Amino acid sequence: MKRVHVAAAVIRDNSGKILIARRADNQHQGGLWEFPGGKVEADESVTTALGRELHEELGIVVDVARPLIKVQHDYPDKQVLLDVWEVSAFTGEPHGAEGQPLEWVAPRDLLNYDFPAANQPIVAAARLPAQYLITPDDLETPALLRGIQKAIAGGIKLIQLRAPNGYDPKYRDLAVDAAGLCAGKAQLMIKGPFEWLGDFPSAGWHITSAQLRKYAAAGRPLSASRWLAASCHNAEELALAEQMGVDFVTLSPVQPTLTHPGALPLGWEQASTLIEGFSKPVFLLGGVGPAQVDKAWAAGAQGVAGIRAFWPDSSV
Repeated sequence: MKRVHVAAAVIRDNSGKILIARRADNQHQGGLWEFPGGKVEADESVTTALGRELHEELGIVVDVARPLIKVQHDYPDKQVLLDVWEVSAFTGEPHGAEGQPLEWVAPRDLLNYDFPAANQPIVAAARLPAQYLITPDDLETPALLRGIQKAIAGGIKLIQLRAPNGYDPKYRDLAVDAAGLCAGKAQLMIKGPFEWLGDFPSAGWHITSAQLRKYAAAGRPLSASRWLAASCHNAEELALAEQMGVDFVTLSPVQPTLTHPGALPLGWEQASTLIEGFSKPVFLLGGVGPAQVDKAWAAGAQGVAGIRAFWPDSSV
């Protein structure tokens, strides 16, 4: 069965809302909501197809777009490759040129709509930022909390509370304080045993590669309404993350790092190859920072993750 190549768009307006369209009842996956787009013809580039489809479907002209995610999905009757781009500027007023209902939706509200199964990673990518802050270790609690507060004030929306020394009571107390700082402003990702899941209902969970290897076969340990992420370093771990049903991963190390000086870096080319075969958002980690976000997008990643490059106190 030939895989159908589809160009699709996450279109944002000036307020950050995202445009979605309802599929006609007589279409494949009819009645469900989708991100606008359509089939890439044999003689077309993806960007040409995207521009053509959005003009035909919505009456708009794309001004600014960049790669967001590629998703391969196999339905019982159809195999698709969704080549998704984020459109941040366009000309014209979008309207359902083919009679399809449209809605502008806040990213957090996308979970309230029914999408085809192939669209679930796109929903995740549309809700995630391009930068993922990981807190440094060896900081006293007051300094760590001040740094988190400063990072949030600077626009960071996704924060992992790193636990390099195991899951001790001190980390739990810190997590309580960090959750309070992040409430309503940023998404906190905690690391810890699954026994703690019920104690931090607003937090997502970022599992280690060791946890991934131990628990992947048991499936997803928390509800779809909470974020689940995993640390991955190779194709085997990415496959386990897929099996577990995580929402996104970090892939590391891309380049040599001070944190793990002995780890063999993947390099940009290998990182891009690994992302190509993985249909979930990926943050590249290890020797990267905000300056590499465009390069990460070009490699197929959601964005970049890091400690030193993102922490507001440069002395760390």
